[in-house]
Amino acid sequence: MEPCFDIAHLAHVEMYTDKFVESLDFFTRVYGLKLSGQDETSAYLRAWDDYEFCSLKLTKSHTTGVGHIAYRASSPQALERRVKAIEASGYKVHGWIAGDLSHGPAFRFEDPFGHIFEIYWDTVKFQATGTDVPALKNTASAFTGAAPRRLDHLNLLSSDVSEFRRFMETCLGSRVTEMIQLDNGRIGGCWFTINNKTYDLACTEEHGGGVGRLHHVTYATDQREDILRAADIFLQNGVHIETGPHKHAVQGTFFLYVWEPAGNRVELANSGARLILQPDWEPVIWTETDRKKGQAWGLKTIDTFHTHGTPPVKKEH
Repeated sequence: MEPCFDIAHLAHVEMYTDKFVESLDFFTRVYGLKLSGQDETSAYLRAWDDYEFCSLKLTKSHTTGVGHIAYRASSPQALERRVKAIEASGYKVHGWIAGDLSHGPAFRFEDPFGHIFEIYWDTVKFQATGTDVPALKNTASAFTGAAPRRLDHLNLLSSDVSEFRRFMETCLGSRVTEMIQLDNGRIGGCWFTINNKTYDLACTEEHGGGVGRLHHVTYATDQREDILRAADIFLQNGVHIETGPHKHAVQGTFFLYVWEPAGNRVELANSGARLILQPDWEPVIWTETDRKKGQAWGLKTIDTFHTHGTPPVKKEH
């Protein structure tokens, strides 16, 4: 496929929580996101250098997991092209919604596994005031401590990664940068980009028995040292540290995974300055033997990393 840049970037993720007060406290006081605003059902959060009003929409619910995944188009014309492509794709279409506090009209559609996506152009840009005004004009707002800099990526779970790959290539024009090829012929995981970042979305095989689940949402830090400090902050606040800090083999990111109070997995990661600048990039293929070696370095991956997702399923303990 010729690279398609109709989509500019991953814009925000809506996360469901059945412990709204506790989750909001975690994301603002502990994790380090900023509260841009609230309505009756949701809090709109952003990292200190996210230019939009919201990169994480935290929504009150009876369950956990992902509400929707949003991408911003690169222009009004690009949005029109993508909408036409999606409508002709055969995938489930929800149509236009009015938007919310963070953006204007958005077009919604669905992958074969129940994850809802939306794309839009009209957005609300964050305007810093008071103590949020940055000292440097080329950053979006001030920051303190080990606060994450920007939304980086998310990981979804599906029972057929190959079919999910077709969905991403068809609807969003995504490219695969790295993938896991299992011995039985199935694809165990794919890492996708719609720009020159190494990836903005990953999809891996569902091993916990659920459908349409979330594995994790990730924010990027400036430095590895920010993640080490964050580990101490999580420890001090009684946050469940699932695994890390270690280094992934796939994509080479330095990582730390924790569970927020409702059970959704969130990550802090640092990938350095790794970009995909090569226009004829061929996906890096990791074999099953490669993956059995574990992470690049660090402790062995904990079992829950392969089974825990949200919302939970009955067989999960």
